[in-house]
Amino acid sequence: MAGGRRAAGLALGWGCCLLLCCAAASKLEVSMPAEVEVEVGGTARIECNFYIPGNGSYTYINWFYVDRTNSPVRLCHVTDTEVLRDDTAYKERLSVGEDKALSISKVTTQDARTFVCQVGAGSSGVGENRTELHVYKVPETPEIEPNPAGISVQSSDNSLIARCESKNSFPPPNITWHKNGEQLQLQDSQVKYTRIRESSGLYTVTSTLFAPVTREDRDSRYHCTVHYWLRGQRHALESQKVQITVFYPAEHLTLQVVPSSALVKEGDNVKLVCESDGNPPPVFSFFKKELDDWQDLSWLADPNSGVLTLHGVNKSSSGVYKCQSLDLDDMKELEKIVELVVNYIEGVRVKMEPSSSLQEGDNVTLSCNAHSPVALNYQWIDKKGRMVAEGKQLTLKNLTFETSNNFSCKVVAPSVPGLEQSKQVSVAVQGKPRIVAISSSPLYVRQDEVVNLTCKAIAFPRPSVRWNVNGTAHEYVDNQHIASNLTVRVSHDLLRAGAKCRVSNELGVSEKHIQLLVESVRKDQKTTAESQGVIIVAIIVAILVVAVLGAVIYFLHKKGKIPCGRAGKQDITRPEARKDKIVVEVKSDKLPEEAGLLQGANGQKRPGADQSEKYIDLRN
Repeated sequence: MAGGRRAAGLALGWGCCLLLCCAAASKLEVSMPAEVEVEVGGTARIECNFYIPGNGSYTYINWFYVDRTNSPVRLCHVTDTEVLRDDTAYKERLSVGEDKALSISKVTTQDARTFVCQVGAGSSGVGENRTELHVYKVPETPEIEPNPAGISVQSSDNSLIARCESKNSFPPPNITWHKNGEQLQLQDSQVKYTRIRESSGLYTVTSTLFAPVTREDRDSRYHCTVHYWLRGQRHALESQKVQITVFYPAEHLTLQVVPSSALVKEGDNVKLVCESDGNPPPVFSFFKKELDDWQDLSWLADPNSGVLTLHGVNKSSSGVYKCQSLDLDDMKELEKIVELVVNYIEGVRVKMEPSSSLQEGDNVTLSCNAHSPVALNYQWIDKKGRMVAEGKQLTLKNLTFETSNNFSCKVVAPSVPGLEQSKQVSVAVQGKPRIVAISSSPLYVRQDEVVNLTCKAIAFPRPSVRWNVNGTAHEYVDNQHIASNLTVRVSHDLLRAGAKCRVSNELGVSEKHIQLLVESVRKDQKTTAESQGVIIVAIIVAILVVAVLGAVIYFLHKKGKIPCGRAGKQDITRPEARKDKIVVEVKSDKLPEEAGLLQGANGQKRPGADQSEKYIDLRN
């Protein structure tokens, strides 16, 4: 009963207040913001400012909210000394500040309503004003999902393109569709909206796009945009851009050779690649033209990939190939033809002129020829792998055994990398053996010593080697060279006769002799030679000493240190026979057999006096 009276009193007071405000607006003014925005979960603060004439004070302040029936429901009663909260759903969430502003915490979507501040000031009357509380929740970034099944261009109806979903927003946002960056202007039949309010009071909005597609849409990119208002401004969030799968029949077909037909050579693996502009790709078939018919090669290819691989192609693989496509949707057939050319080199021949047997000193000309559908270069390679000439001909002059006996004609196709062939020819130079190396002669040995004798020769045809002494022989053959090593014990017969190497073939014989001497003979000769060398050195030293002495005396004479007058003559050496001469005597104490070393340049011996004494006249 009390509650009913209270409600009636509030209703009566509400009506009276409206009348008083209109009548006494000049006495009491209450100002409030028209709108206040707050995010879900935040705290809303609603200010209430008032003016009382004559510096009067308020008696009370009442805060209300307007319910769905447009009826005021009091939240609290504020006096100068206390705040009395009414028993409402806001009782635990509201507070009043010192400036009399109303604060509501943990705002929910249901708090989006009108709030009223009523001020009573005694004789100044009652005044009030109101604020619209707007609650918002920024939506999440929209998610877009294209049609996973794909769309055919042959469909006459609008097809499902994509679906866009925006979650957890308040109030519910708007969604627009875009294609390649441009907003689509859609009819109602092309868009379907669904809006779901979750238990949290937030909205989930879904928009589905329907539209026809063309072949060009295979490259189109779609996205959706969510629009919402905040603080009087429009905001937007864009989804990712997606493409849809568009199915369309093939209009064109291509067939190519990989690698390019101009680079295909025998032995290569070649692919014939057939491609169409249809989606999905059609079924491919391959054929090769044989006379007036087509040979089916589809069993060699993957019909879905459109690739035919030919392994190790050869000259016979050249020809005309055909690719045929079949679209299973409309059963339309397309075909394309290509020619495969396999480059090759065949018939490499080398001709030698003269073709008869060649002798040392002869000249020979080698000619090379081959056949190919492309231009060819010719190179001549010796047995060591070196290129010695270019061109179809190679002329070899003044042939010897040392001339390389193996040459190759290398035929190269410059326009086709890796295409080449070679043909080898043997140039055999014949002649009698020629000994090119043999053990040194004389060879100094010791009695009963085991020695190795070597004889190396070159010849063609292959010669035989014979020694005139018995021993153990080993032969080594390297191309046209033959070497024989003879192991033999030194005997009196071997020392007397020496060793003879005889090399022969059907064209002639060559032989050389090796003289063997006992080691002691070499030592004696060495000792004699050393003695003679010592004697010669001694004589040269003596001559130098005499020359130096003569130079000194001459120098002293010129300086006047030695008088040259008759009274001042000094004998350095005074032989009885010639006292008027100044001489230097150099006597030789060598034995008569050693005196032979002082022979003249012509090999004749000097007179005996010259061999025993030397006189050097030092007079001016």
